[in-house]
Order: sequence, then structure tokens, then C-alpha cells
Amino acid sequence: MSEVPPLSKPKTDEQKREALRARIEAAQQRNSDRTLAEQARHAADEAIAFTRKHPLAVVGGVVLAGFAIGAMTKSGRKVGKRGGVLMNLALESTFAYGAKMLQEALIAARDAGDRLEDFGDDAATTARGLRRDVAYKLDVAADAVRAKSRKVTRKGSRAVRSLKERTGR
Repeated sequence: MSEVPPLSKPKTDEQKREALRARIEAAQQRNSDRTLAEQARHAADEAIAFTRKHPLAVVGGVVLAGFAIGAMTKSGRKVGKRGGVLMNLALESTFAYGAKMLQEALIAARDAGDRLEDFGDDAATTARGLRRDVAYKLDVAADAVRAKSRKVTRKGSRAVRSLKERTGR
């Protein structure tokens, strides 16, 4: 297999022509080295890759090709007049389907917002209940601490008084 000449910049027009001729000859040599089966396999692989990458473009192209071939025949032209009506019907159906999908998406978004609002309300209600419970528990604990403090103070002052009475001070 022949090599492609390096892509250095030729300075004169003659050198540019020579470089172009060399590239053309290299391409012709590569094409002649490949068999027809290899070329067909390569073309099929590229077509499959394109179809996988752009499926809607391929389907659209096939539909347009079908309409173009049909329009070339006499019976196809007759159908074409009715086909306009069918095409309008198909387009309206497509738009209606798209509108329905959009409407369903909007409804789903609204429902999700409603669920989120309900969750927020439930969380707020639970937080208020917890705050009340915590406040109550803290109040009960503060009462208990005050009661214990008074009790300890009473017992302490009684003990001090008792000691003073015993010691006479």
C-alpha cells in the first residue's frame, strides 16, 4: 500500500500540482487495493452506523423518497391529492399526541407540587407538635428542678438550724 505524501506546504504552483497528483494517485491505489466486497462491507457498516445514530432522519428520508417516487407515477399523483388530506390528518394526529404528552407532563408536575406542599404541611405540623412537646417537657423538668431546689434549701436550712441549736450558736 502506498503512503500519502506528507502535507508540507508547497511553495510554487507546480509543487502544489505535484502534491495534488501524488495524493490522487495514492487514493486511487488504495481504492484499487480494496476489493469490491470490502468496499460494500465498509459502505454497509457506515450505513448501519448512521442509521443507529440518526434513526428519525433515516425514516423521514425513506418516507420522502416514497412520496417522491409515488409522485412520479400517474396513480401516485391521484393518491397525492388524497395524500395531502392524509398528510394533514397525520400531522394533526402528531400535534395532538405531542400536546397530550405536554399536558400530561404539566399535570404530573402539578401533582408533584401538590405532594410536595402536603409533605411541607405535614412536616410543619409535626415540628410544631414536637416544639410543644419539648416545651412541655422542659417546663416539667424546670418545675421538678425548682421543687427539688426548694426541698434541698428547706432541708439545708433545717439542718443548719438544727446544728445551731445543738452547738448553741
